[in-house]
Amino acid sequence: MVRLFCFLFAFVFLPNANSASLERFQSYVRTTQAARGEFTQKVFDKSGKQVQDSRGSFAFLRPGRFRWTYVKPQQLIVGDGDRIWIHDADLNQVTVRKAQRVLGATPAALLAGASDIANSFELKEAGTRDGLEWLEAKPREKEAGFELVRLGLSTGGVEAMELVDHFGQTTHLRFSGVIRNPQIDPATFRFTPPKGADVLGE
Repeated sequence: MVRLFCFLFAFVFLPNANSASLERFQSYVRTTQAARGEFTQKVFDKSGKQVQDSRGSFAFLRPGRFRWTYVKPQQLIVGDGDRIWIHDADLNQVTVRKAQRVLGATPAALLAGASDIANSFELKEAGTRDGLEWLEAKPREKEAGFELVRLGLSTGGVEAMELVDHFGQTTHLRFSGVIRNPQIDPATFRFTPPKGADVLGE
């Protein structure tokens, strides 16, 4: 679950191709600086068996600030623009990493407001499914940690994401109740480790 912190940023890139999914993505990028909403997450192993089912809420503000809250198990992931903080409430443990070390050719780069997306990903239209236009992003970096990411878009923006990792697992995310460009308190994207928590990382 921890690796999914990389889904939590806003969208910026300038692809040269023309297609329904690319055009919808570009339109969403141009008109969305911030958002908040709910998500559901399901993880399937390589045989197609569901191995995880979770839900929660999210908020983001471009560039690079986000808050991703899992209801159960309790986990909080916060990006403050400089560092990414991951708090596991059950273990009372915090992991912190510099954002520049964990972004780049990752799903985070698709959502982080980076300006060089086309240099990091091979982008192509992936057809229509479940009433959505799909865009596929394959990392150019061989050690990115995953095979590809798919974005499902409607006229209203990004409604779904799918991550396929090197172990054959597929993570499905669905977004709902999304409010675009709301006023968000900057404190939402700050994090202070709880008293007594073990802090690991940079």
